[in-house]
Amino acid sequence: MAAIDFDVELRRAGAHATGGWRRMLFMAQRHVLGAAGLIIMTLFVLTAVFADFIARYDPLTVDAARALARPSWAHWMGTDSFGRDVFSRIIHGARISLAVGIGSTALGGTIGVFVGLTSGYLSGWVDLIFQRVSDILQALPLLVLALIMTAALGPSLPNVILAIAIPLIPTVSRVTRANTLALREQPFVEAAKSIGMSEVRIALRHVLPNTLAPLIVLATAQLGSTILTEASLSFLGLGIPEPYPSWGRMLSESAAEYVRTAPWLVIFPGIAISLAVFGANLFGDALRDILDPRQRG
Repeated sequence: MAAIDFDVELRRAGAHATGGWRRMLFMAQRHVLGAAGLIIMTLFVLTAVFADFIARYDPLTVDAARALARPSWAHWMGTDSFGRDVFSRIIHGARISLAVGIGSTALGGTIGVFVGLTSGYLSGWVDLIFQRVSDILQALPLLVLALIMTAALGPSLPNVILAIAIPLIPTVSRVTRANTLALREQPFVEAAKSIGMSEVRIALRHVLPNTLAPLIVLATAQLGSTILTEASLSFLGLGIPEPYPSWGRMLSESAAEYVRTAPWLVIFPGIAISLAVFGANLFGDALRDILDPRQRG
């Protein structure tokens, strides 16, 4: 008969990690890829916040004498066809990508939570109407619906955020609705009703907090897709307009004409997009494993 070392099993389960820093270190050791994703996203956030201090040049300044300059000590990632510093434009482009990613995820998530909570808790004809509208929105892929919305509204930062946020609403609302349908039958909801608590207060105070864990995971996963969608819209000329730096627009301006003669114009924006999406996805997967008990080994 094999002997079980309970001390070893408890350490593996993280019972020894009592302090805040120790628990963070334990989680980082257990979810190495998730920790790497968190580090990548933290670096992008810090880069966006301190872009004015990190960038060596003004990203909008045109210098025809230095057009298409190769990467050097003066220009670490070279310059584009207008002589603008690529490194500075990528640094400031992080602001655009994160603003669109966080803004559209927050807007779509907020509306989706309201729709899903209302639909799942009230049920009946309200649920029927909301779900049929969600079916219509989900019939089109995220990028296609965002393209239609942006083409109708016009290219600008608020319009891009709105265009990407609307296709996110059905997914968030369905997740919220599914959790609400399960929670409204729980004993604590019946107890709240028995003491005369209003339906709105029950939904906001007791049902909504219990749906936040899967919504946090979903929002983290959607962050990467929104960044990629913004880059795709800018690549197609329907995203952030000039002269504001956008990773997708930087690719669209150089991919066809300068991919052979000035490959740095394609390589560095492509790396920035890939790292941002990769980091968000890694962190989202790790967060799902941590918050979802069914994923714990």
